Amino acid sequence: MVAYPVQRERAGGSPEDSGAALEMLAVAGDAIASAESLPDALEAIAEALARAVGADVVVARVVDDSTGDFRSVAVATTSSAVAAELEGSRFPGDQLSSSEEIDEVERLPDAVRRAAERVRAGAVLQLPVLAGSEVAGTLELMRSSSAAFDGAQRRLARLAAGQAGLAIRAFRGDAAARSDALEPGRALELAGDALAAGADEARTAEQVTRVAAETTAAVVSLLWRREPGQPLGLVASSGLDRQDTALVDAAEAVERAVRRREAVSVESVDGRLPGGAAVSATLQLGQPPVGALQLLFPAGHAPAKEELGALATFGVRAAHALRSSMRSRTVALELERTRALLAVVGQAIAQLSLAHTLETAVDRVAELLGADTKLAIYLRRDERLYAAAGRGLAGPHVRIAERLLQLTLGPFRGRGMLVVESLRGDPRLADLSDASAEAGLDAAIAVALHVHGEPIGLLGVYPPSERKLSENESALLSALATQLAVAVQNAQLHEEAKRLGAEREQALQSERTASKRVGALYEISRSFAQSLSLEATLDAVARTVVDVVDDVDIAVLRMPDERREWLVPRAMHVAAPRLDGAARAILYRPQPFGAHPVQRLFRLGEPFALTPDQVEAIGGPSTALLPFLERGWTGAVVPISTPAEVLASLTILSLRPGSPVRDETIEQATAIAGQAALAIDNARLYQQQKEFADTMQRSLLPRSAPETRSLEVGDAYQSSARVEVGGDVYDFMELDDGRLAVVLGDVTGHGIEAAADMAMAKFVFRSMAREHPDPADFLRAANDVVVGEIAPGKFITMVYLAIDGGRGEVAGAGAGHPAPRIVGVDGAVRPLDVRGLVLGVEAGQAYETVREPLAAGEAVVLYTDGVIEARLDGELYGFERLDALLSEQRDLSARDLAQAVLGDCRAFARGELADDCAVVVIKRTV
Repeated sequence: MVAYPVQRERAGGSPEDSGAALEMLAVAGDAIASAESLPDALEAIAEALARAVGADVVVARVVDDSTGDFRSVAVATTSSAVAAELEGSRFPGDQLSSSEEIDEVERLPDAVRRAAERVRAGAVLQLPVLAGSEVAGTLELMRSSSAAFDGAQRRLARLAAGQAGLAIRAFRGDAAARSDALEPGRALELAGDALAAGADEARTAEQVTRVAAETTAAVVSLLWRREPGQPLGLVASSGLDRQDTALVDAAEAVERAVRRREAVSVESVDGRLPGGAAVSATLQLGQPPVGALQLLFPAGHAPAKEELGALATFGVRAAHALRSSMRSRTVALELERTRALLAVVGQAIAQLSLAHTLETAVDRVAELLGADTKLAIYLRRDERLYAAAGRGLAGPHVRIAERLLQLTLGPFRGRGMLVVESLRGDPRLADLSDASAEAGLDAAIAVALHVHGEPIGLLGVYPPSERKLSENESALLSALATQLAVAVQNAQLHEEAKRLGAEREQALQSERTASKRVGALYEISRSFAQSLSLEATLDAVARTVVDVVDDVDIAVLRMPDERREWLVPRAMHVAAPRLDGAARAILYRPQPFGAHPVQRLFRLGEPFALTPDQVEAIGGPSTALLPFLERGWTGAVVPISTPAEVLASLTILSLRPGSPVRDETIEQATAIAGQAALAIDNARLYQQQKEFADTMQRSLLPRSAPETRSLEVGDAYQSSARVEVGGDVYDFMELDDGRLAVVLGDVTGHGIEAAADMAMAKFVFRSMAREHPDPADFLRAANDVVVGEIAPGKFITMVYLAIDGGRGEVAGAGAGHPAPRIVGVDGAVRPLDVRGLVLGVEAGQAYETVREPLAAGEAVVLYTDGVIEARLDGELYGFERLDALLSEQRDLSARDLAQAVLGDCRAFARGELADDCAVVVIKRTV
């Protein structure tokens, strides 16, 4: 008993699948012939059937003559455990109530039903195995899929059951089985079903002969076919010795049978037949016949009368399979021709070469229609045709082509293709018979080439008179004509495009220059929009000038200092990075703002060339440039100005004597500088406003941290990249009982309103902290004041702590603010869980005071949401990173720990903070 590696292959789908399945059973038939025992034969059948129909389990059973039980002899399955369980299993013979096929689990014998349930079979099929008229065994199929075995799979299973019956009879030495190879008609019926289910289309003829020989007592099986006008020809055989040449008498017997037109014709042959046979049975394959199947039997073994009907049925099924094979083979050939032709033509068209396209098409058509076919492709020029490409043609064939084109455009226009079977006998071309004879042309096929309804040429094919085109070949020529017309048009358009391209190159060059300028302005504006930084904007201007303006290797931007005494370098870019250090040593230096060329630049806004005289007039340290100008460096200085004022100077230099800074270079640099001036002016104004906003906001924050005996206080603050004033506020106060009161809040919004609300929050803290020292009581009172003062829709989040350094306790309450973190000396970080409604929404709110011990060395950390909501590509800084940093840096002082939190948050966001960040740390020292 063997567990075979059954592959999940489904039969009954496409003809290819069915052919593969039948091939598996054919291989099993070969294995049966070489098997040495009944179990070996049934194992081969079970394995082949499992593969053919996609069964997970196939069990072959035979009747135990001593008990009448049905005992498993072979199991094909993917599981060795299932194989071991089913090996030798049996069920009583009386549980098989009939010889019909069973596909319902409930109707199966008990042992089989239990096996199906154990393997969780979704579909089952039990078939009887007949030896003569007796049930000699069963085949049981199971698979996990719920899809039932379909008709084609059932026919394959029946064929396998027939093979199993033959094996049982052969190995049990059944004399009746040996003398009568089949139950009349049964095996032939199954074989015919299998062929009809779909055989391997590439080997159908061989399969027909092999199946016929295997399912009858024939010693040789021959398949004959007649081509039109040809004698019968042998196309396939089974059992024929290659050395055996005794086919003449067999062919004559087939000829006689074909003339009789009987479905099955049986005759004894006195002549010499292959395989020593004496009886010939010929099956007509279809009407009209596609061939004849000849079965040769030994003397005395002619088919019985009851087998003739089965043979006739088999012939019908075999004819159907052969016709399907022929149709499939024809379609495959036609598709292959179409693919090959269109692929070649498509490749030629893609190259946009008219000559190559035409020559490729001519070669391919000649290959497909035959080397002796003459053809040409004609194109129109000045209302006349000329041969653009051709093969095998000579003489006045163009005259014939012109007449063919007239006919295709005239009365035969609707046909698309004109076929002339005899050029010399056709009255429409009677006046060209001499030309046809001189050119050696017998027949013609013409297809006009059209583009947008206008004829541009002709495809002419001149086959031999006996050569007739098939329907597929005619369709190919029509498709080719369409493709060629497109190819000609594409080639002409390509030539026209090349001509126009040369004419437009100059115009495109000017457009490229304009595009570079637009790109430069975009780059500068993008830099300012992303960074909101004057320095980043100046760097972008210097870099863009070098990248965009021809002949510029170095760009330096300078701006006046606050006292307008010096023109200070603010940005520089060098095209060659290896020269950056040396160039900076020479050029990245201030210039006296009062120098005459500088004053003229800032008063009049006019550029000037960097000549030695101008450099001398500017004076030191710019005179360091003089030796390099003498070696061939060239340059100029252009203003960066708005309509109101000159903001900066732009120095451009070329280090290549062969590519000097010319007037065109200065014009390009001046244009970019003028476009960049607005971004620089905006960046400068933004920087001024930002400095003002930061100054205003910091004025509302504590100037210094309080000093207490047992507590160390540290704070850190950074505003966002926005100009507007943010809403973060924090403050400290020592209460009457010696505790330190700390408040940290965040006001909604930005700008002047946020600044006013910050001032109000600070006033509320300063005025009410001593009257309401308990955190919950303070927030309740503060909320009542804020509700009456803050604008509708605004609110304040706040956390209030009262820290007793002597006793080591922190008491706190919160109003919608992130929970403070308590950092233990062992690195453990725990939140101070303060909760409550934000201030300013509704009066009469109650808050809860939360108390936690604060041991020596522990710290309380307060922060605004700008810390945990800092982002990098959509990812938040978050509590996890904050707690990890606090644990790692717990030994720092309060001030250094606050700075560490702010620094890590800023580094995570790569310096681009979207909101203000405030951090307050109170650490107990004793």
